[in-house]
Amino acid sequence: MRQSRLKAPPHHPLAYYHCVSRVVDRKFVLGPEEKEEFVRLMRLYEEFCEVRVITYCVMSNHFHVLAEVPRRPEQMPDDAQLLAKLKRLYSPEAFAQVRWQLENLRKLGAHEEAETFRESFFRRMWDVSFFMKGLKQRFTGWHNRRQGRKGTLWEERFKSVLVESGQALVTMATYIDLNPVRAGLVEDPKEYRWCGYASAVAGKRRARSGLRTAITTWAHGEIGEGESIEKYRELIFGAGEQRNPGANGQRARRGISRKRVEEVMGSRGKLSNWEMLRCRVRYFCDGAVLGTKEFVNGIFESERHRFGPKRTSGARPLRHVEADGLSTLRDLRVKPVG
Repeated sequence: MRQSRLKAPPHHPLAYYHCVSRVVDRKFVLGPEEKEEFVRLMRLYEEFCEVRVITYCVMSNHFHVLAEVPRRPEQMPDDAQLLAKLKRLYSPEAFAQVRWQLENLRKLGAHEEAETFRESFFRRMWDVSFFMKGLKQRFTGWHNRRQGRKGTLWEERFKSVLVESGQALVTMATYIDLNPVRAGLVEDPKEYRWCGYASAVAGKRRARSGLRTAITTWAHGEIGEGESIEKYRELIFGAGEQRNPGANGQRARRGISRKRVEEVMGSRGKLSNWEMLRCRVRYFCDGAVLGTKEFVNGIFESERHRFGPKRTSGARPLRHVEADGLSTLRDLRVKPVG
């Protein structure tokens, strides 16, 4: 039996998760229309589930979402507020049925049953698992109807990494937004329409708010919206303005060659921050927890039952990369950088 998903302890007021899911057989089935619909549904479920997307990137066969998930509040939305949220999420027919059921229970004075009914919706809020489940299922239904297909679209369940606010959060955000650069699709992530940074540059309010949150937690202070986008761009391209000439005078891709990675690892050196963000570093998707040593050890202690008695500490250094003091919970010994 597989373990339940590793999540932040209940006393954490906010938790950040990097979520990744891939198409079955990693087929390239997500074209422009599919990516547009995925982003639309992501925003719809973001609003319903009371989470916030810090940034995201939708590629042709997988997606990344960095989400902020707050702790469930003590005061729940009232009936009118709940129905307003459901109206935006459901079809008119489905919404009418839900509204009738809730209102009928109230008219009958069956308030305990009404609260149980309401709780069936609240269980899907303030939770990364339900956010991702709803998003993936809704998109699969849309895609299957459009393509005349049946069955699952996604490989297994989604992967998630619990991310500490501050340096870890902004590092993860830039790593996500640089996906199309690593894939050689664009030289600047603002040119790739289906990522959070491009959306923020285009002036989309939610995207700009998400990146501002990442920068604010990193800077430990309030930063204006415009300044936060500038700071974020500096983090993406601070060292990335260096370019290697390509063949026949053409620009080379901004990724890091496998030869370069092998040279660094073979000499027991470490990839720089810039090189790290432009490589496929598995810690960002498979490390389970990413943050300072103190943060990772804290999660380890709260989830001690998941690990064998021989393991005495949680934090592990990231191999082969300069990571500004970041640690991970899962030690990836085989090909951590590719």
